[in-house]
Amino acid sequence: MIIDTLTSPVILFFVLGFLAALAKSDLSIPEAFAKAMSIYLMAAIGLKGGVEVASSGITADLVAAALAGIALSFLLPVIAFALLRRVGGLSQVDAGAVAAHYGSVSVVTFVTAKEILTGQGLGPAGYMVAVLALMETPAIISGLVLARRGQTAGSNAVPWHEVLTNASVVLLIGSFLIGVIAGKDGFAPVKPLFDTGFRGVLCLFLLDMGLIAARRLVQSRKITYKLVILAVALPILNGAIGTALGTAIGLDVASAAALGILAASASYIAVPAAMRLALPEADPGIYLSMSLGITFPFNIIFGISLMAAFAQMIG
Repeated sequence: MIIDTLTSPVILFFVLGFLAALAKSDLSIPEAFAKAMSIYLMAAIGLKGGVEVASSGITADLVAAALAGIALSFLLPVIAFALLRRVGGLSQVDAGAVAAHYGSVSVVTFVTAKEILTGQGLGPAGYMVAVLALMETPAIISGLVLARRGQTAGSNAVPWHEVLTNASVVLLIGSFLIGVIAGKDGFAPVKPLFDTGFRGVLCLFLLDMGLIAARRLVQSRKITYKLVILAVALPILNGAIGTALGTAIGLDVASAAALGILAASASYIAVPAAMRLALPEADPGIYLSMSLGITFPFNIIFGISLMAAFAQMIG
């Protein structure tokens, strides 16, 4: 499975971007085009997930997966915080900020995983898109509480408006609801745009993400070897917990793997935006380098296959 993943065009485009940045190539994707691609990908994954839920209806598996995802998003930052403090040696504020990233989710990691798993006959249930959207916010709350614990009263206020109106949250939930309302018949006229061209756009988007991840890693000056180890260990630990939980609540192998991949992923869009507002004293050079520079490449190249193999083994 790892060999199949590594030879996928989706992954190879990411590797191309990563190596090009390390070689100091001037290859780049225009920012406006990159933003347009991210909007397209989130809208497409939300729509298709909503259509699938419209076909299957609200099931016990959907409810169980949603509750499991919310619980993971609240609790995983606690584990990460303890390790970041004791092993990584981070301050309380920096550990809280980084922990929030490792409880929230990466939309791009999930989109990539869904595409790869589907190609291998392990397509997760459509309702996992809803679980993805639900897992973005709780980790932010946990991270802020951990970062501000024991400090001045009121200093751990959560920026609710910014969290709940974050572009990725609004677009994912909105497009998901549109898919639920439209159903298969309503989706049919726009299917050529949001389905046929999906993989090609994902390839170009991951080319850009490879460039960004490598450049962020090269520019970082505050990442110790212990933090590098944690940036790899946390997705493995979180992913194993998520996959085991998904299997325990009765999800099918593909959906359990998807829950594990969500738990293993680390946010580098929604959470950094929230941390800049709520914890301006936290160091972006640490939390962005770990989540985007190390964990994201690890998950894309190895983590997806590891969680899928683990789900198959215990399922």
